[in-house]
Amino acid sequence: MKKIIFAFIIVFITNLAMAQPPAGKAKAGDVYGEKTDNKNSVAAKELPTLMKGKDTIPVKVTGKVLDVCSSKGCWLTLQVNDTTKAFVKMKDYAFFVPSALSGKNIVLDGIAFTKTTSVAELKHYAEDGKKPQKEIDAITAPKSEIRLLANGILVVE
Repeated sequence: MKKIIFAFIIVFITNLAMAQPPAGKAKAGDVYGEKTDNKNSVAAKELPTLMKGKDTIPVKVTGKVLDVCSSKGCWLTLQVNDTTKAFVKMKDYAFFVPSALSGKNIVLDGIAFTKTTSVAELKHYAEDGKKPQKEIDAITAPKSEIRLLANGILVVE
C-alpha cells in the first residue's frame, strides 16, 4: 500500500511540474522543437494569400507572437495582419515554448491549414490565455481560422 501511495505522489508531482511552460527568456537564436532557420521564410501576412484554394500547405513563416499558453506553453497565437491571428500548436506535443516568447518575432517551420474551431475549444483557449471572464462569455459562435502545426520555432528578435 505504501508503494502505491508513493507512486501516486511521484506521478502527481511530475504532472504538477510539467504543467508549466518551460523556463527561458526566448532570446534571439533560441530554437524550440526541430532546428530551423530563416532561409526562404515568408511574412505571416502572406498566409491568407498562400492558403487560397488549398487545404494544407507546408510553410516557413516569420511573424510576431501575440500570446502563449500560460498553462504549459503548448500553443501560441501569431499575428498575421491587423485583424487576423493564426493559432499555433506544436506537432505531437513534442515541445513547448516559454511564456517569454510573447511579443517576440519568430520563424515557424510547419504546416498551415484552415479549421473551424468550436465554441467550447475557443473558450478553453481563452481560459488558458487568462482572458477576462467577460471576453470568454462573449464567445458564442464557432470561428474559422488559420491554424499552424509547428515542427520547429526559431526566435529572431
